[in-house]
Amino acid sequence: MTTPIAVHPIGYVRKKSDATRIEIDPQFQAALLGMDGFSHIIVFYWFHENDNPEDRRQLQVRPRKNPANPLTGVFATHAPVRPNLIAMTVCRIVSIHGSTIHVDAIDAKEGSPVVDIKSYIPDRIGPATVTVPAWAKSR
Repeated sequence: MTTPIAVHPIGYVRKKSDATRIEIDPQFQAALLGMDGFSHIIVFYWFHENDNPEDRRQLQVRPRKNPANPLTGVFATHAPVRPNLIAMTVCRIVSIHGSTIHVDAIDAKEGSPVVDIKSYIPDRIGPATVTVPAWAKSR
């Protein structure tokens, strides 16, 4: 038996030419207490523009939409097409005012629903122990 999962937005990404922010629903403002002690946050958002059966069924992509990259499973990429359209990114906090977090940039689109935020605490894994395929090293 499967347990139903309900995910509801806690806020939305807002982008203007001069500013990027995450507007948290005021009912969740208390959850931001202590966030001002961190320089970065991890933002989990929904790839809302890809929420259709076809994109949810796509299991392999060419990373970074580059035909020269090898066909790769979506779990090994950050592709916006996947069975569950959850995205994650790290953002630098510029400031927090009320229930709005101003960030330097985010790779989400305007209006993307934010489903969670976590403070960024560096892991114990050092860069020397991390490996990635060649396509992930180039930009």
